[in-house]
Amino acid sequence: MNKITILIHCKDQRNIIASITNFISEKEGNIVYIDQHVDREQNIFFMRLESEFETANFSTEAFKESFKTHLAAKFNMKWRIYSDIKPKMALFVSKYDHCLYDLLGRYNSGELFLEIPFIISNHKDLKSIADSFNIPFYHIPVTKENKTEAENKQLELLENHDIDFIVLARYMQIVSGKLIAKYPNKIINIHHSFLPAFVGAKPYHSAYKRGVKIIGATSHYVTEELDAGPIIDQGVTRVSHTHSIEDLIAKGRDLEKIVLANAVKLHTNRKVMVYNNKTVIFS
Repeated sequence: MNKITILIHCKDQRNIIASITNFISEKEGNIVYIDQHVDREQNIFFMRLESEFETANFSTEAFKESFKTHLAAKFNMKWRIYSDIKPKMALFVSKYDHCLYDLLGRYNSGELFLEIPFIISNHKDLKSIADSFNIPFYHIPVTKENKTEAENKQLELLENHDIDFIVLARYMQIVSGKLIAKYPNKIINIHHSFLPAFVGAKPYHSAYKRGVKIIGATSHYVTEELDAGPIIDQGVTRVSHTHSIEDLIAKGRDLEKIVLANAVKLHTNRKVMVYNNKTVIFS
């Protein structure tokens, strides 16, 4: 059984869905999932489709070429076709361990459809965690003086392992434009949702002093504009005057774990489409 996932967007026009479904039928495929959305303001059509092929001689590359010739060119589509192969994810971490533990636990239990060839960190603190999950750990220190050299080492590892996307699991370094250009909409970050109101090293302390009633977490793709990339997932929880700063931090970290895991699942399951710095998230 061969399974593919198709993501497309193009100018909205007549006969798109019928053309695609008929094309798959002609290729002896069976559609097992289909969803579409039209952005009326931009007049853009979005679609996600999953199809299975039982023919022994099915070729994903041949299907792509035929799709490009007969459909993509006709409707002027932006499109991606993915085969049912686990993507490779690189984890970048610093000293906070909550997101790392959570992702590795889900990975170890088979909950995440991906592979983790290695973990990169600018500190040695979390090496023991990587070792306990039998995942290679690379310590690449980052300073103002060696930032370019460190990033080149990171890129070499990423390329040598054919990494498909990167997750910044509380990696406390700003990613440069060189890495972002290499992995556009393929670097996922997680942070609290107090921005831009409470910036700095201790946002929960600032929020506590203001008596906030809601705290949250946001996961997004990384762009050169800091913390302003397309949002993949968000979560919130209510707090009150009875909660201490430690309570806020604990609740925030719980949210960060859940929201980041959700974002990783959506990305690896090919359910996210980016358009004009926004995302379309399919169910």
